[in-house]
Amino acid sequence: MNPIGKAIWYIESHFRGDVTLDDVADAAGVSRYHLSRAFPATVGQSLTRYMRGRRLSEAARALSDGAEDILTLALDTGYGSHEAFTRAFGDHFGRTPEAVRAQGLAGLHLQEPLRMDDTTDLRLAGPSIETHRAFRVVGLSERYAMHDIAGIPAQWQRFVPHMLTLIGNKPRQTTYGICTNTDDSGMDYMCGIEVPNFDGVPNELARLSIAEHLYAHFAHSGHITQIKRMWQTVLNEWLPSSGYELAQAPDFERYGTDFNPMRGEGLLEIFVPVKLKS
Repeated sequence: MNPIGKAIWYIESHFRGDVTLDDVADAAGVSRYHLSRAFPATVGQSLTRYMRGRRLSEAARALSDGAEDILTLALDTGYGSHEAFTRAFGDHFGRTPEAVRAQGLAGLHLQEPLRMDDTTDLRLAGPSIETHRAFRVVGLSERYAMHDIAGIPAQWQRFVPHMLTLIGNKPRQTTYGICTNTDDSGMDYMCGIEVPNFDGVPNELARLSIAEHLYAHFAHSGHITQIKRMWQTVLNEWLPSSGYELAQAPDFERYGTDFNPMRGEGLLEIFVPVKLKS
């Protein structure tokens, strides 16, 4: 994975926090100078402008959806005061936050997530074919069009505070990214953790029960941005000649405790529901 792809992934996963150029450069595995030169040469704008645009665009969406407390939104977006947020928002969009809340997003040039690496030349070891037990997951669920899944890292970022509340003082948990209701229009993607039952789960979190099923289980050590390439390799290369076909059941990614969520690196696992070809 090239450094710019890693940088984009890191920004999309952390832009709501206090992220510095040094943080992004470290995650990308290059020097600050290298990144400050390579990012605009590749993307067409500076890293700082891209990150500011993403923060303010997410804030604009929240305002359009009716966010009431602008100070809270300002703090959540990384600004220290209502005034600083309003000034940055006006400089970027030419409108006040109050105007966007009243009038909506029409005419605004929002900074959408940049696409990351689409290369498909990934070598995968053959899978194990196994029956995965039934389990329950709670988390956040969003609907995505198939051509527009670049917002998934930000969804994971939104889930982190909920996850920390759920696990309390327990060690880091295995997490799951689960795809359901997949059709021509898109898919539902849920990021979450396993629970023994749904007792006491906050109302704002989605609940999902996954039945026991036969899966092809693939594992690969690398950067999280290789997940898309893993799926493309499985669906376009392995599956057609495997003797199996896709089954109508959830497919999912699993990130164990050895996966480093800050750097986006570690063991990547995907589970593809299959059945023998008839």
